[in-house]
Amino acid sequence: MNQRQNETIVSFAEALAGSEALLIGAGAGMGVDSGLPDFRGSEGFWKAYPPLARLGIRFEEMANPRWFRSDPGLAWGFYGHRLGLYRKTRPHDGFSILLKWIEELGLSSFVYTSNVDGHFQEAGFSDKEIYECHGSLMHFQCLEACGEDPWPVEDDLEVEVDEKTLRALEPLPSCPGCGGMARPNILMFSDWGWDSSRSGQQGKRIRDWT
Repeated sequence: MNQRQNETIVSFAEALAGSEALLIGAGAGMGVDSGLPDFRGSEGFWKAYPPLARLGIRFEEMANPRWFRSDPGLAWGFYGHRLGLYRKTRPHDGFSILLKWIEELGLSSFVYTSNVDGHFQEAGFSDKEIYECHGSLMHFQCLEACGEDPWPVEDDLEVEVDEKTLRALEPLPSCPGCGGMARPNILMFSDWGWDSSRSGQQGKRIRDWT
């Protein structure tokens, strides 16, 4: 560590010690440090998902709700795999370090994150103090917007995926309200059907907090 880095750390520590609140902003890099794949560029995405490389499907094409209608097996293969990956990947030590600062310094805190992996909750942060601006893969919603509110994914729910084809096997997740197709409660590309009610409630809480 050079002198400039040391001075930066000391300055940050002094500022933190004199603070009453801490707003944590986190993006994809937070998950990458836990071992989650980086989807930047087609090469990184296709390295993580070879079946999609063979089909020539890029991340921004796959992360589109239209697949749940045109090819639900592939859609749930992709998101089912991600759900399993997020569940088995443990949040890195940075999460617990942040929690330690908050607890030891008695700080009021809130998390603002674009990540959909649910790792802040898993690491021990209060769900009432997290704003997931893109939603969460740990919650599903009805594809047909039947009126059922987004619901938390049950701990024992597993989407079985054929690793060679990245296609989910039946039965696919369904809506508890109408029995129709379910989808992740996350904001995708060209997504006019995202149910933002849960994220909206989180947004109100962070606005009230600030």
